[in-house]
Amino acid sequence: MAVEHEEKDREAEFGGDDIAAARDRVEDTSHDEGKVLYEDGFTAKTIIGSLFVGLIMAPGAIYLGLVAGRGLGGAAQWVTIVLFAEIARRSFLPLKRQEIYVLFYVAGGLAALGGNSLAGGPVGGLIWAQYFVQSPQAAAIVTDIPAWWSPGPLSSAVQGRSFFDPGWTAPILVLLITALLERLSWIPAGYILFRATSDVERLPFPLAPVAASGATALAEASTKEDSWRWRIFSTGTTIGLVFGFFYISIPVFTGVVFGTALTLLPIPYLDLMNSTESIMPAAPTGLNMDLGAALVGFVLPFSLVIGTFASSIVCQWGANPILFNMGYLPRWKPSMDTIYTKMAIDFDFWMSANIGIQIAIAIIGLYIVVKGSIEAARGIKDRNRGSWTDVPRGRGDGPNTVKIAVVLWLVATVCYVLLTQRLLPTFPMTLILAYAFLWTPLNSFVSARMYGLTSQDVDFPFLKQVTILKSGYTGIDVWFAPMPLHDYGGLAQRFREVELTGTKFTSILKAEVLMLPILLIGGFMYWQFIWNTSPVPSPQYPYAQKMWPVQAQNQAIWTP
Repeated sequence: MAVEHEEKDREAEFGGDDIAAARDRVEDTSHDEGKVLYEDGFTAKTIIGSLFVGLIMAPGAIYLGLVAGRGLGGAAQWVTIVLFAEIARRSFLPLKRQEIYVLFYVAGGLAALGGNSLAGGPVGGLIWAQYFVQSPQAAAIVTDIPAWWSPGPLSSAVQGRSFFDPGWTAPILVLLITALLERLSWIPAGYILFRATSDVERLPFPLAPVAASGATALAEASTKEDSWRWRIFSTGTTIGLVFGFFYISIPVFTGVVFGTALTLLPIPYLDLMNSTESIMPAAPTGLNMDLGAALVGFVLPFSLVIGTFASSIVCQWGANPILFNMGYLPRWKPSMDTIYTKMAIDFDFWMSANIGIQIAIAIIGLYIVVKGSIEAARGIKDRNRGSWTDVPRGRGDGPNTVKIAVVLWLVATVCYVLLTQRLLPTFPMTLILAYAFLWTPLNSFVSARMYGLTSQDVDFPFLKQVTILKSGYTGIDVWFAPMPLHDYGGLAQRFREVELTGTKFTSILKAEVLMLPILLIGGFMYWQFIWNTSPVPSPQYPYAQKMWPVQAQNQAIWTP
């Protein structure tokens, strides 16, 4: 095994196929046996674990998102897994790797109840809506905000802070329909993208082995006395516990006891603008204090890390002072903090520059895809490319599964288009169709390839805003309607994780059926309790109190 690794590393270093070598290393380190045996991971154990996350971990995820701007994501996943793995081991019923990963998958989905206003699960969007209609930023347009998005700021539904008020009937109905349609569209779309980028193009997906290795480590801990994966997992857990105590635990504890959170480490980052603005005007200088962001750099390809660092230094610290002195950043003023500095320089210059960069990335991705398709049509074979008809035995899918997925995605997308048209009867139908059947597949495929190569997404900034403004539509309601404009690229990596753990794809479908009602019921129950206890945001929630006004400003700036 060691000799094989050395051969592959040498091949990649001295002119071999880097992508193929990287993928081989991922597969070799994800499972020692070299061949995957697929098993069903959706069992009674995972059902019990899912209920545990929905009832116990979800409230903490919501509260943590309001306090620190992040959910319990990793904590909910790994705490649940470690707890159930230990209980199962002591009961002489150790969890299989597949069961551990399905539990990890479900815990991650349910932990999405936390996070910021737009990532706090489906119901978190309603909490954001009630804040926005009451915010000063929305004062000029509040009378035109549609009732199917949020009741008015003076209504009993908002003032009484209760989802049981009839004023919330239309927003909740729209939320339920969109949540169901999005589930029905992203599952088949993610599978199709996975087949294209992983099975056919055989891209490496650098971050996919992280979750797979974690599940393998916990499975090995129950069956092996000495596992190198378990040692690494335990070391990382200890480091995270120490960091989390200072970064998260102290602000949460002091916020509950004293009403105002004490932050030893600035959340979300240390603002250094006052110290650097005289030397580097208009250059945002904030130090991210989140250890997780630094640890991700140890997993990503070294060339990607170096390139990101160099571009940040050159563009933000080098170019911004020059652009300011040349008069291209007129909105920036001294004494602005990092947040408003970033908003000002993006609006003046970097927004348009980023659009050009994303167009270039899209063109390059399309060129590679078209080139590969033409070569395949001409019979030019590539030993590093797979086939749509070659499906690993026992994985839970087959050669015709792609066709079924395409039909399901089309049906769900058509229903989504009809919902949007029903809410916006005078909005141009051609633009809605272009969102759904042109841009979403195109952008999702480019994004999936970026995940496959670098595990980083690609974003075309302000596409929705620019196209709506150019359409000539002047209604306010369009800025609040659900649009069939999605990026499914990251889901290709999720399916790759499922494959690396040897979990049947049918396990994920069963898990999704279980997750949706827990996500909705738990969301309404816990968000209602928090909202009824105190306004959101308030001094009890430092992240929301600081960042939600900025998000409200960003949303209000696009409404005519």
